[in-house]
Amino acid sequence: MAGQKTDERDVLLGRRISEQRKRSRLTQRAVADSFGMSAAQLQKYEKGVNRISAIHLAILSRMTNTPLAEFLDGIPHPDAETERGFAEGPQQSYAAEPWSDLARAFARQLSESFSEEQRREISAAVEVFGRELKG
Repeated sequence: MAGQKTDERDVLLGRRISEQRKRSRLTQRAVADSFGMSAAQLQKYEKGVNRISAIHLAILSRMTNTPLAEFLDGIPHPDAETERGFAEGPQQSYAAEPWSDLARAFARQLSESFSEEQRREISAAVEVFGRELKG
């Protein structure tokens, strides 16, 4: 794609493209025609000189009956931000401790908003709930 500097990832992907094309007994001309480009341009993708678009990679995937993941698995990421992309940060594993703030806020709300009798009923319901979860 114009304006984007290629790197070792493009070279690795280009090799995979070439290998799959050859395994499928497709010529550069046949693949290039399906892309609407010259065989010389396809050769630049296969050498990693130019970066291939996702659309062209999807077309090649269908032509060679190769899952996209096979082309992309193991391609290194240049840095942690690229690896993460738009995803959220890693989630914390479940532990009882993160619930302590919620439990304190809940207890404060109960004591401020409910009578002693209502708090006892809620407490009994929570105990039953806990037994059911363990059950």
